[in-house]
Formats: sequence, structure tokens, C-alpha cells
Amino acid sequence: MRVGTEEHAVVLFDGVSRSASSIWTRSYARILVAGDLACAVLACEVVLGIRLWRGAFIPVTEVIFGLGLALAWPLALALGGAYRRRTHGEGTEEFRAVFEGGAGLTAAVAIGAYATQTSIARSFVMAMLPGALVLTLVFRHRMRKRLHRRRASGEYMRHVVAVGHRESVLDLVMQLRRQPYHGMAVVAACLPPGAGKSDIDGVPALGDFSDVPEVVAKVKADAVAILACPELDGAALRRLAWGLESDRIDLFVAPALMDVAGPRVSIRPVAGMPLLHVEHPEFTGTRYWVKNLFDRCGAGLALLMLSLPMLLIAGLIRATSPGPALFRQVRVGKDGKEFDVVKFRTMVNDAERLKKQLMPENEFDGVLFKMRNDPRITRVGAFLRRYSLDELPQLLNVLRGEMSLVGPRPPLPDEVRQYGVDVRRRLVVKPGMTGLWQVSGRSDLSWEESVRLDLRYVENWSLFLDLQILWKTWSAVVHAEGAY
Repeated sequence: MRVGTEEHAVVLFDGVSRSASSIWTRSYARILVAGDLACAVLACEVVLGIRLWRGAFIPVTEVIFGLGLALAWPLALALGGAYRRRTHGEGTEEFRAVFEGGAGLTAAVAIGAYATQTSIARSFVMAMLPGALVLTLVFRHRMRKRLHRRRASGEYMRHVVAVGHRESVLDLVMQLRRQPYHGMAVVAACLPPGAGKSDIDGVPALGDFSDVPEVVAKVKADAVAILACPELDGAALRRLAWGLESDRIDLFVAPALMDVAGPRVSIRPVAGMPLLHVEHPEFTGTRYWVKNLFDRCGAGLALLMLSLPMLLIAGLIRATSPGPALFRQVRVGKDGKEFDVVKFRTMVNDAERLKKQLMPENEFDGVLFKMRNDPRITRVGAFLRRYSLDELPQLLNVLRGEMSLVGPRPPLPDEVRQYGVDVRRRLVVKPGMTGLWQVSGRSDLSWEESVRLDLRYVENWSLFLDLQILWKTWSAVVHAEGAY
């Protein structure tokens, strides 16, 4: 039983499905083993080749030892958990397992050579194994991208039966359709007794909570997702797990406390019962101070590197549209404090006045105003928005401590006045130049999805998560995903 860290915090009972998904899983694992082995052999050949090129004498025993290390490489990764099915395609666990397995083999070789006083070429420990690790991480990243493309076309998916109330099932269906890289597709649903059997956005409702094993067998599902509902208590979940055990069906259970994951969650035995312990998020202290220091240093370095391109953009804006190059607008930051955000101007000068006339044409639900073809946007502005170049001056806001590199979207005061109690939770951290909303669809997201992603970041922020989002932002900006 494990607590997961993906889109929904879940408890996972591991099992190996005997359906079609296990076929591609085994095939995918074999490809990973072969690729990892090839990376280790290539690293060995490169190191030995460089030594030969430099005129070193290499005895046969060292060549055999190097090839032996290459053969041991997949085994070390397997011991680190790099071939587990749940690591395929998402999350950081796969890369962490690769790193731990590679580091473990490197440490074992170094310690073993020292303990036995064996003469071993330092190049194996200092170059070959680190090189194999880098090559393997690159290979795994490319395989993950390939897997995501296949899943986007409907392949390599696990078929899931969703169990819960109609609204929760619909939300899960929409989220998994929007993010197919999770590799899960809801093919049937089981609703509470008396809820009816009408389809849920194309997903058939084939039974109630007592029919789950039969529905799983009928649709040949690989997994069952239990969504938070009061009807399914601990005893009911236990019986359901027993019913699915013989067919080795994965069981995912979403707790009532959503969007809290990672290091904040742990299971602690108390009085013979496993209790889920949830720590409070950190908004002060050393970790938050390190985040602020990272933000300001990163913003200062970025301004130095991008100063010339920003001057060229400013000149282009002034030359093609009357008005200033920079646009200032009041936004709401941490703890509700207002500040002036700085952006490159992408609209005509009287854009705020024209906004009132365009309100009936708003294409966004919720409190935001968005139009896919906003007539106020200039030709240069459309290009800047497409690649998020209009947001580069916000580095000044980050340098002044008003914003962060990563955080929730900075809202307008009018938006904040419409916030409910839950949504105001976004204001306990600094707004960011980028965030989960930026790498998950940008303007294509609904209001509810934007809020959910912002709250998820607030509850689970970390410097490592910031680095992940910054890395993914580059891809989202280059491909102009959801930008208008």
C-alpha cells in the first residue's frame, strides 16, 4: 500500500494485470532494459576509446571488467526500482530510481575496490558509470516523450472503472482525457445505488458499488479508481480489494483530502491503525527563504542575459503601435497586497476602455476575461503573447520581491473581489511568472482547473517542484500551447 503523488493523492494496491496493458508493459520494460544496457556499453566504449586515443595501455582484464559493469548496469537499476510499472510515463520516481541505482553501483564498485585493495582503473568510477547514468537519463526522457505521444493517440492505456458519485466520476473522466500521459482511460463507471445508469460524458454506468468486480470483468479493465464518497468505508474497501485480488487488478483510492501529496503525507501506525499524517505547508522558515533567494538571483541573471533582446522588443513595440513599450497594471500579490506588474504592451493604448464593450464576448468561464481573437491585440503583441515574451519585464517584479519565478497566476483586484474563501488560498504565496497553470494548458484551462492547479501548487510547493515547472515551461512556451 503506497500513497501516490500524481494528479490525485491515492492509495495504490500493486498488482500485475493479465489484460492487454500488461503485454505492452512487458514489451516497454524489455525496451528499457535493452536501452539501458546499450547506454552502459556506449559509455564503456567511449571511456576505453579515449584512453586508447591518449596512448594508454589497457589490459584485457580491464576490458572484461568494463563490459561486466555494463552488464551489471540494468541489474543495479532494477534493484533501484527503475523498471516498476507505476514509474512508466509520469512523475519523478523513474528518474530518481535510475539515479539511485546508478549511484549505488558506483559506490559498490568504489568501496569494493578499496576494501579488497584491487587495482581498478579510476576511469570506470569517475567517467564510465557517471557517463552511463547521464546517457540513461537522456534515454529514459526520450522514451517517456515517445510514450506520451503514443498515449495521446490512445495507445498504451490502462482501462479503468471509476467508482463514486456522478460529479466525481465526471471530473476524473475530464481530467484523464485532458492529460492522457497518465495512461489511464475510464471505460465504465459504478455509481451509488439509485443513481441511475445514464452515460457520464460517453462513459457507460454499468452498475452500482456492489457490482464492481462484475463490471471489471465485463469491460476487461486493468484498474479500479475509488473516488471519495461516504458510502465506501474501510470495511467496504477491504472487501472490494479482496474481490479484485484474484485477477490482480490495480486499485486506486482517492482520499477526501485532495491535492496534498509528496513529503507532506506519511502513514504512521497509531494504536494498531495506519493513520495518514498530513503536515502543514511551509510559508516561512529556511526553505521559503531559499526559494526567495533563488527567485531573485535567477531573475537578476535572466535580466542580464536578456537585456538586449528586451530592448529590441521594446523598440519593435514602439515602432509598430502608438504608445509606451511597457504596460503597468495593478495586480494582487501575497497576503492581498497590491503591486504594479510590468509587461510588454501587447494591446492598443485604450485596451481597458474597450474591454467593457467586449465583455459580452468573453469566452472564459469564471471571473477571468479571455478572447481567443481579441481585437485589442496588436500584430506584434500576438507574437509576444504566443511565446510569452510579453511577460519578460516581470523579472523586475521578481527582483523587487513582489513576485516569484513560480507561483499562482497574479490576479486582478476585480477578480480577487469575486473570490470565495477557498480561492483566496492562492494569496498565501507570491504570484509567479509561471506555474502549474502555465505548463498545463494556459488559456485553454477552465476557471475551475486554473484554481485547482494554483491551490495544488500552494499546498505542495517545493524548490524541486519549482525547478520541474521551470523546465516544463520552456517546452510549453516553445510549442505555444494554449497561448492567446
